[in-house]
Amino acid sequence: MPYDFVPLPERAPLRWPNGARLALMITFNLEHWDLVKETDLPYYAGGPPALPDPLPGRVADFHNYSWREYGQRVGIWRMMRVMDEAGVPAGCTMNAKTGLERPAIIDAALKRGWELIAHNYEQGDLLTNYDSDPEAERALIRETLRVFEQVTGRKARGWLSSSLRGTQQTPEILAAEGLLFFCDYMNDDQPYLIRTAAGPIVSTPYSVEINDFTLFHRRGMTTSQVLESLTEQFDQLYAEGAESGRLMNVGLHPHVSGHPYRIRALREFVEHAKAHDGVWWATREEIAEWYLEHHAEHIAPAGSAPPPA
Repeated sequence: MPYDFVPLPERAPLRWPNGARLALMITFNLEHWDLVKETDLPYYAGGPPALPDPLPGRVADFHNYSWREYGQRVGIWRMMRVMDEAGVPAGCTMNAKTGLERPAIIDAALKRGWELIAHNYEQGDLLTNYDSDPEAERALIRETLRVFEQVTGRKARGWLSSSLRGTQQTPEILAAEGLLFFCDYMNDDQPYLIRTAAGPIVSTPYSVEINDFTLFHRRGMTTSQVLESLTEQFDQLYAEGAESGRLMNVGLHPHVSGHPYRIRALREFVEHAKAHDGVWWATREEIAEWYLEHHAEHIAPAGSAPPPA
């Protein structure tokens, strides 16, 4: 792998701005699914379906399509209202086709000044489809980045692959395109440096443990149980952050967390986090820039040379 293995106890302390203990990222995934594909293979939409019986890609699956579209029509606006009322930001991953097909959602995030993160072209077209064709993967990434800039008015600084399914060449392709951070790897509670032939890129880990798909759908938790899981994660990381800074990502999908009977988990978790001093409501861009400027060497083995800048 293109990064060092350094056990947590062997690292120098990580210090966040203003002595914060925990960098907290609440991530809304703004995703788009085509209704049909030009294939007879079972349709893959990048997450658990509401109705599990798969249909061929050429056959319109209105049950699952309209369930997911609920998040775009209703759920995201309920989630945005929670964040507005709390006065704290979310970060948003964005399929390129969300910007093209559902621009009102992207405009709402931009109006709030929220971070947007490139998240593939379409949710079901995984980068792993191009594992043996790096140039096709590069072309898909470039087209995604082109649309991202067209829709948002700025270049993307980071990337999350659909379903976190990248290839071995994905970090290098992203670094060569000038991106600052990469979210696919889920192996840490701190950022770290990924080295590629095109230069370094910062890992700002996402999470499928603290993720509404996992908690609500894969594990069948109730709203109260999900809230308890979020607060347990927060409290433990906050305590550990007194010695060395931690980061926490909460991955949410509007068609999952945006339902009326689930929104309490987000609202009460945000209230819980706001009640603590020393929480940095950070963007991934801010985390990656801070890390490169202040701590790019903190995860290197003792006595080794610092990584290239």
